[in-house]
Amino acid sequence: MLPKARIGAVATAFPPYVLDQNEVVERSREMFAPDVPGFERFTDAYRNAAIETRHSCVPIEWYSQKHPFSERNDLFIENAVELLAEVSEKLFAQAGITAGDVDGLVVVSTTGIATPSLDALLLEKLPFRRDVQRLPIFGLGCGGGVTGLARAAQLAMTRPDSCVLFLVVELCGLTFRVNDTSKSNIIATALFGDGAAGALLGCNMDGPAVKAWGEHTWDDSLDVMGWEIGDDGLGVLFSRDIPHLVRTKLGEPAKAFLAGQGLKVGDIRRHACHPGGAKVLDALEQLYELPEGGLKTARDVLRNNGNMSAATAMFVLEETLKDNEPGHWLMSALGPGFTATFALLEAS
Repeated sequence: MLPKARIGAVATAFPPYVLDQNEVVERSREMFAPDVPGFERFTDAYRNAAIETRHSCVPIEWYSQKHPFSERNDLFIENAVELLAEVSEKLFAQAGITAGDVDGLVVVSTTGIATPSLDALLLEKLPFRRDVQRLPIFGLGCGGGVTGLARAAQLAMTRPDSCVLFLVVELCGLTFRVNDTSKSNIIATALFGDGAAGALLGCNMDGPAVKAWGEHTWDDSLDVMGWEIGDDGLGVLFSRDIPHLVRTKLGEPAKAFLAGQGLKVGDIRRHACHPGGAKVLDALEQLYELPEGGLKTARDVLRNNGNMSAATAMFVLEETLKDNEPGHWLMSALGPGFTATFALLEAS
């Protein structure tokens, strides 16, 4: 049996601009109210999002203007590489290693396009070895933090003496389109933020072991979450039914995943859930048989940072690690496909 990969360090990073939710409401009103009849009914979404601040790689004034896809993507590449480098250096400092000690590099992102990929660009910024194994992953959306961590663990397990660097960056704000008056675009202004995170994994490291992972993709669900691609960039697509889907559909695959590891919901000591939104967290607390407000760590991350797509679950994991409570931990997220993704960690 292969030894389990362990998480030796976790780190996060933010872009420089802070968006206050109250100011976002006022800016959104200025942009949308003239063209969206009854816009005021949308203001409840900002209040009910349970978000106070978010981070952005561009100042708030940027969102009031039209921008072509080329400009957005140039900003994505520039800022994504900077944030990935910052996270990497934090991880190296925690672990007492250098970029040259990394054997594998897994990079996840879905909010921009880069070819050469972000991992290749990062090699030109930090002194990685030229034989490092690279795995760029695109298209997992909010599920990318959990699935990417699992893929990094798999890579580490194939070479038990190796060190694998997992990185994720999402710059959700760059996908906002001022001329898009769709409900999804408006609601996105109330939810999404920018951030980056990462972890070091290896079979010889200290920290929680990545014990198992799994996914479930539902039939006929491609329209639940994803991108609509236009001349002006990536337009967010997500269904208002996601909290309902969590309540009615997620339970069976989640419990089946745990049962495959000989566990029940009540056996999980800590949850590192991706906080897709306040209503999603309400539904997850019911599903995982937790008291109201039981997913406090996820709620705190959402309040302070918004939904940073794939990076968010890693922010929750970073906070969860501070308690280091022994036992089984469950990471979970939802992404395009429509797919639920899980990772079972074991802390000692």
